[in-house]
Parts: sequence; C-alpha cells; structure tokens
Amino acid sequence: MSQGVRRAGAGQGVAAAVQLLVTLSFLRSVVEAQVTGVLDDCLCDIDSIDNFNTYKIFPKIKKLQERDYFRYYKVNLKRPCPFWAEDGHCSIKDCHVEPCPEYLKMANNTKELEDCEQANKLGAINSTLSNQSKEAFIDWARYDDSRDHFCELDDERSPAAQYVDLLLNPERYTGYKGTSAWRVWNSIYEENCFKPRSVYRPLNPLVPSRGRFFICTFSCLCLEKRVFYKLISGLHASINLHLCANYLLEETWGKPSWGPNIKEFKRRFDPVETKGEGPRRLKNLYFLYLIELRALSKVAPYFERSIVDLYTGNAEEDADTKTLLLNIFQDTNQMQFNFKSLIRLKIFSEFRLHFKNISRIMDCVGCDKCRLWGKLQTQGLGTALKILFSEKEIQKLPENSPSKGFQLTRQEIVALLNAFGRLSTSIRDLQNFKVLLQHSR
Repeated sequence: MSQGVRRAGAGQGVAAAVQLLVTLSFLRSVVEAQVTGVLDDCLCDIDSIDNFNTYKIFPKIKKLQERDYFRYYKVNLKRPCPFWAEDGHCSIKDCHVEPCPEYLKMANNTKELEDCEQANKLGAINSTLSNQSKEAFIDWARYDDSRDHFCELDDERSPAAQYVDLLLNPERYTGYKGTSAWRVWNSIYEENCFKPRSVYRPLNPLVPSRGRFFICTFSCLCLEKRVFYKLISGLHASINLHLCANYLLEETWGKPSWGPNIKEFKRRFDPVETKGEGPRRLKNLYFLYLIELRALSKVAPYFERSIVDLYTGNAEEDADTKTLLLNIFQDTNQMQFNFKSLIRLKIFSEFRLHFKNISRIMDCVGCDKCRLWGKLQTQGLGTALKILFSEKEIQKLPENSPSKGFQLTRQEIVALLNAFGRLSTSIRDLQNFKVLLQHSR
C-alpha cells in the first residue's frame, strides 16, 4: 500500500471518528434533556419520581381509567370558537368529518390534500356507544341530580354535551398542526400575558422568523404568574410527549401503525433544536405532575367519607373502583412536597378566571380529538388547583352529609384523574424515549 493511500485512509478514519463524536454528542445532549437531579419543588430527585411513577402510580392509574366511572367523559364539542373564525382540519358538526377545502383540490396540491384528509380521519371522534351505556348515562344523571352540588359546570347541562368513551379515543398524533394549532397555543401563552422573555417562540411557525416575540422577562413576572406559566408549559410538554409516543408511523391497507417517533421527540425537546427550551419544558412537566399529585393527596379526605361513592349502578364494581382510588391516594402520601410557592398563592379567583379563559380557547381547536383531550386536561388541572386552594374546607368536611364549602361534580372527578393519568403516562413515555435514544447510539 502506498504512503498516499495510507494517508488518505487515515484522513477518512479521522473524519469518521470526528463525525461519530459529533453524533454521540448530539444524542447525549438529547438524553440529558430528560432532566436530572433534584427538583426545587419537591424533596426528591427526578429518578425517585420516575421510579415512584413507574412502579407505584402508573399501573394503578391505568387500571382506574379503564373503569366505567372514569372512561366516559361528558363534553360539548360543538361550542363555536369565541375569538376567531374556525379554520381547523375537521368539522365537529354531528361528529362527522367534512371534506377538505375545495381550493386544495382545485390547486391539485397532492401533499396538502393528503395531509388534510389524513388529519380529518385521525382527528375524528369515535362516538360509538352501546344502548346499554346510553341508558346507564340517564341513570347517572338522575343520581347526580339528587346530590347536593354547588360547583356545577356550565357545559355539563348543555343539550350539545355528549358522553365520549375515552378508551375509544386515545390521545395521539392526528396531523393537526400549522397556523390553526399554533394560534391556539399562542393565545394561551401570549393573551394571558404569562410568557417570559427567555422562551423562544416564532411569531408564526409557517413564516421565517426575524426575531422573537416577548411580553416581559421571566424575572419581572410575579410569583403567581411564574407558577401559572410553568403549569401551562408542563401541560404543553405533556401533550407533545403523547403525540411523539403515539405517532402515526405508517399506514398500509387501511391499518395504521402507531409508536414512538424519535425524530419528532428531538424536534420538540432537543436542546439545540429548541434553543435550550426543551429541558425547561420537561422540567415544567415534572412540576405539573407534582402539583396534581399533591392535589390528589389533599383531596383524599373528601373521598374517604362513606357518603361519597363512584356511582355507575353496579354496587360491587363501584366499591372496587373506590377502593382502587383510595389506594392511589395512599401512595401519594409517600412523596415529600416542598411547595412553598403554592402556599403563598392567594389569588384563587384570578387563577380560576384564567383557566376559564383557556377553556374557551380550547373551543377554537380545529380537531375534535385534540379538543376533547385539551378540554379534559384543562378541566383536570383547574380541578387540581381548586383542591389546593380549598385545603381548609376539605379538612372541615362532615362525614355523613354534603358540605356547601367544597364539592366535586362527576365531570371534575373524571377530568382530575384522567388528566393526572395523562401526566403519569408522559413520565413513563419520557423514560421510554431515554432508553430508545441510548440504544440508537
């Protein structure tokens, strides 16, 4: 072998080694985006939360979500958007899918047309309910009406509200994206004026950004607004994780295949691609998880009373469901919290107002399935905050009679546990992505 050939081979070897180091460094940065170390909001570290969730909470909350009481959620998906003309991918009228806009067909834009049709199909709600279930709902409503409620939600009694089977409509990728989806989240962040300067967000994801759009620095936000922002950011991160973990990988012969999409996960959470924002999003996910976990630990006395049951008409199953729920509450006491920030919060009415506003923004989501899970998780978080702001009232609850100081409706209970179930799933999915990224090296 000539000396020139050897030098060329050595040069190629060095180049390959450098490329390998760059690749490994990139993957390592993504793995590090999982967040490690101690959380300021809990007397625990990330690893202990992961283990607690994986081995204690997740199996039980998953089982609870399969029970009849928690699998059916009553929601109004036909409320019009109060802020702008709806331009999403699919129509919610009568729970059927509208054809794609004519201009796409006229323009013969095959890719956009295919994306639109796919989003319509994936985002549609499966409204299949058995006659037995429909009859049971009438009995549930009659039972709930006999209870002494004081926190009735406006949407529950709407003629347009309907029960949806959450197990038939899992939260996953639907193809809902672009300007419509961006405008919803932008309204939640910007119009509520809780977005810090340090967060990078382009003015419009479809148009090259010439800079950043800011309202004020994170340090200038008061404590309450910082907490509010972290909650919304955590919710946003959780939803993005669900979409990455249940992504449409391929579709052959009309049978879709779902699974984790590492490339999409990197796009949403990698420190480089998100300009350092990815790790903060994931840390806010843990913050939200602990907030809702704390709410579950505080609301336990409400459910421990004999007067409270989880009624579906099947006495044996109802008793088993309540036992499982109380068992989950017992597990929550194993975590040591350090929420000094929440203890200082004294603006429940303002928080409630902002969450009502976010609920109205969720009516602007143009995808039925996305709207369903957005409304449920927003209501679940709102219920968690209601609980945390009502600790004294919960401690004074009478054993054998309803209390006018604190009540939870069926919908609030269903939303609370399913919303926390989504967060528990997000934490588990995050660990799965960490393993996948390590293997990909």
